Amino acid sequence: MSAFSADIKQLAGAAPVRQGSYPCLILNADYQPLSYFPLSLWSWQDAVKAVFLDRVNVIDHYEQYVRSPNIEIQIPSVVALKDYVPQNRSPAFTRFNLFLRDGFKCAYCGSPNELTFDHVIPRRLGGETSWTNIVAACSSCNLKKGGRLPREARMHPNLKPMQPSMHELQSQGRRFPPNYLHESWLDFLYWDVELKP
Repeated sequence: MSAFSADIKQLAGAAPVRQGSYPCLILNADYQPLSYFPLSLWSWQDAVKAVFLDRVNVIDHYEQYVRSPNIEIQIPSVVALKDYVPQNRSPAFTRFNLFLRDGFKCAYCGSPNELTFDHVIPRRLGGETSWTNIVAACSSCNLKKGGRLPREARMHPNLKPMQPSMHELQSQGRRFPPNYLHESWLDFLYWDVELKP
């Protein structure tokens, strides 16, 4: 085991901090969060490891330290990657991203409850499982519409299904701030959060 690996293991083992405490906000090299929803966070252990490997710049830190026999380091609360990660790739077509695109509500009635998804043009009529033919739907609306076309069911989605860009998903994610926001993160996040003087 290298000295570096031993120090990281000792830091993790000797630290008076719990697993899951002191999350670290990860910013891209342009100082924008890698993701808003879910918010791009690392555990303190991953953040400390990235600092040792010289992959990040520490922007801010917690008051707490972790120690080993050879090292004492203040736990990072915000770090920025040294290498830029391009954000222009197409988002994965997943249930989560679909719900995020549609604001976590039914495209027919607006309910946020019991979400599933609906093929606007039913599969039995050749409808594809794709960004441009799927919308979020509550179980009740999905059952009510069934395998019919919107005009047959007299149910039209409130939005036209389309493939979002990563930028559009990130923008949508800003509408859903997490329950926990450390004060050192607020300068880098753009939610309507009241700032303390």
